[in-house]
Amino acid sequence: MELDLIFKIAAIGVIVAILNQLLTKSDKGEYATLTTISGIIIVLLMIIPQIEDLFESIRRIVDF
Repeated sequence: MELDLIFKIAAIGVIVAILNQLLTKSDKGEYATLTTISGIIIVLLMIIPQIEDLFESIRRIVDF
């Protein structure tokens, strides 16, 4: 896994956490929840190619 990907995921996590706190403090809990779910979806979309590569590597190892 590339170090750049880890930093991107961490940055998204920090941004989502800050937005979540700001929205929660301003009594907009439903938007805070949507922000958190959006952050999770974005990170999952970033990780999907890495998971695909992992499964392909496992398939090549098991296939011999």
